[in-house]
Amino acid sequence: MRARIAAVDWGTSRLRIWLLDEAGSVLAERRSDEGMLAARPDGFARILEGHLAAMGAPAELPAIICGMAGSRQGWVEAPYVAVPASMQGIFAGAASIPGSQRDIRILPGVAQRDPASPDVMRGEETQLAGIASLLGSDTHIVCMPGTHSKWVEISGGSIAGFATYMTGELFSVLAGHSILSHSLGAESHAVSATDPLFRRWCQDSLSEPGDVSARLFRIRASTLLLDLQADQAAAALSGLLIGAEVASASRRFTRPGAPVVLVASGALRPLYEAALGLAGIEIRPVEADEAVRAGLYAAARHLGMAEPAGATA
Repeated sequence: MRARIAAVDWGTSRLRIWLLDEAGSVLAERRSDEGMLAARPDGFARILEGHLAAMGAPAELPAIICGMAGSRQGWVEAPYVAVPASMQGIFAGAASIPGSQRDIRILPGVAQRDPASPDVMRGEETQLAGIASLLGSDTHIVCMPGTHSKWVEISGGSIAGFATYMTGELFSVLAGHSILSHSLGAESHAVSATDPLFRRWCQDSLSEPGDVSARLFRIRASTLLLDLQADQAAAALSGLLIGAEVASASRRFTRPGAPVVLVASGALRPLYEAALGLAGIEIRPVEADEAVRAGLYAAARHLGMAEPAGATA
């Protein structure tokens, strides 16, 4: 099988590259910690070409990129497309890399310029493009967990609005740089969605989401008074923060009886499945990696980049 496109998800700290064939199937894959922070200011081309060479990609194989490589601090800025944003409009905003022998395009992010709720995303819009056929022309709510979780309203195939929840970053900051660091300790602890403490603290947060700041200190007090262990403190903090996110987002976005499309991978997926279940919300799960690959491939096809060209991968 011949590679037709190099699909690249270039985040702040992580880099993922796939070689895709004419059907969008994966022929080769590489992952590394060479995200935007490691690549700037002038290492993007070197890093990309090094990985493509290691994968056996020919020099003429085009590359389509999403994520922070298109930010102001990235390789080349791909300016935001304002909501309501159609997938075709997002694809049309792709920025080219000047002076490159290889055809390289970077997809833009999406901006919500409402002064009452300004917001931005980069990378998630490509996942949304990847599940466009699943969503169709109806109205859907999509939950996309991460360091900065996104809740998105899709209507008529376009991004109508969205909100960002800093749940993952809050966990990291509180666990490592607040008084709760004494409760969680220096080591990271995996949290299970079946952990009774995760579920209890999540349920409490869903019931009283406005009480989060008071409940945060109860984790510290439980360590001092109730012998709460570090792994238990991590489960409590995770349940508390995810529950607060789901409570807030469900009030803002969800409709009674309507499912939420959950685009997630890895350890976060079961945690959000559990939290949404505790909130009584039906979910339609989608694998995040598959969504971003499908979105990159759809963009390449729309831009005429995934034409038969290249060598055997």
